[in-house]
Amino acid sequence: MPAPAFKTVWDESRLESPHSQPDKAKRVQAMFDEIAPTYELVNRVLSAGRDAYWRRRAVAMAEINPNDRVLDLACGTGNFARAFASAGPEVIVGSDFAEQMLALAASRNEAKCRWCRGDALALPFADASFTVVSCAFGVRNFQRLSAAFGEMHRVLKPGGRVVILEFTMPTSRVLGPLYSFYFRSILPRAARLISRDRSGAYQYLPKSVGSFIDADGMIQELKSAGFAKADYKTLTVGIVTVYIARKA
Repeated sequence: MPAPAFKTVWDESRLESPHSQPDKAKRVQAMFDEIAPTYELVNRVLSAGRDAYWRRRAVAMAEINPNDRVLDLACGTGNFARAFASAGPEVIVGSDFAEQMLALAASRNEAKCRWCRGDALALPFADASFTVVSCAFGVRNFQRLSAAFGEMHRVLKPGGRVVILEFTMPTSRVLGPLYSFYFRSILPRAARLISRDRSGAYQYLPKSVGSFIDADGMIQELKSAGFAKADYKTLTVGIVTVYIARKA
């Protein structure tokens, strides 16, 4: 899928309703290809290193065993996939449709990880191919969430589980407004300074989080996709939520 012939992927008009854009997937792909070189640095600096902690907690909650086959969707530069690899599954496959992000993931020397360019809404894998499907900070970027969850369910073996990390907005009356100010005003400016981004990626980030469905909505979407059990746990005062769902 060729990237759009423009640098500004997300302008003010499109940020008013980022999830309803008919070409959202194409814009997300172009955005990630643009920010790939500085993606990990920005995440590490602006989360104060907590991003690594969030991934470790999610992997621990997945209860990986040596027979597990893990598929990490929207794998980006591969940090979540590598965190799963450290837990010792049989195999892990990282998949993303952003070419530049996937190239960085594949450039790392991780023997257990395999990499595949693919679209989460039409996965190039057979039914019941994996025991775990994961996704870190990617589900809100999908063009159609229901289709992505349907594909996750399809490629999972019976009894398999989904592990999702996603940003959420804290509900604390004290910390909520403080974090909201940081997330909407300070973080985008700092991220642009570090990354020199011109795509609008870090204006898209708070807009896409703030207008995305809440935790209860995610659970409902997972159950609608066929998952028999679904639950969530918030981390770091609600900045991030981990979702665990199981196929019957």
